[in-house]
Amino acid sequence: MRIINLGWGVQSFTLAAMSALGELEPVDFAVHADTTWERKQTYEFAQRWTPWLEERGVKVVTVQDEAQTLKVSTSNTDIPAFTVDIANDGQGQLRRQCTGRWKITPMRRYIAAELQRLELKKTTGVVEQWLGISEDEWHRAKDSDVRYINHRYPLLEKGMHRGDCVTWLERNGLEVPGKSACVFCPYHNRLAWEEMKRSEPEDWATAVEIDLQIRNVRPPYPLFVHSARLPLDEAVSIPEDKGYSQLGLLDAECDSGHCFL
Repeated sequence: MRIINLGWGVQSFTLAAMSALGELEPVDFAVHADTTWERKQTYEFAQRWTPWLEERGVKVVTVQDEAQTLKVSTSNTDIPAFTVDIANDGQGQLRRQCTGRWKITPMRRYIAAELQRLELKKTTGVVEQWLGISEDEWHRAKDSDVRYINHRYPLLEKGMHRGDCVTWLERNGLEVPGKSACVFCPYHNRLAWEEMKRSEPEDWATAVEIDLQIRNVRPPYPLFVHSARLPLDEAVSIPEDKGYSQLGLLDAECDSGHCFL
């Protein structure tokens, strides 16, 4: 069984499109593990491009564990929220469990059901799972932790960076998707938060609300989605907040040290 781990971001969509256009081998299906908290633009992109993929032989399957994802604002939250120990002036961060529980578990549950339906046993490497990791994030490539799934990284095989994926999509007349991530993900960098606040009001409102809801679910330490450990609507400031319409000196600092073009 050959499958694609489809997150609907640039790299994973490139894999699916390459298979659809015959530049990579056919796959049995592309599986999207829906956290139910993706950005609005990701859901809209998936709606537009699922028919295109399926018309070209790439079946798209969506799986989710909604019961687990709804625990985001409870004491059982799985997100790696930032913590503050006010009494001891300490800082910390919860363990990231969302990937395993919201994505990997429902995905493997579906794969196991498909193997059973096809009367295939969980023998070593019976499933080849493609992951959209490119050269610029090669350090994320890891072997599977279960013997019946073998991870494959076609973009690494082709020596492709994220920019190469964008170029390939444009060359083939395909839309370039935005970044796929939960709207309240604590791993958003400064620019991602600012762009959400500026351009994605519905997603921003959801992120602010979730940030507020998790604040006191794990006493005695307050939780925050922003690394500044402040309420999100206070932690993120954009020139438009002060009546400016253009970016300027107020936005000159950079938290990565690299320019975003």
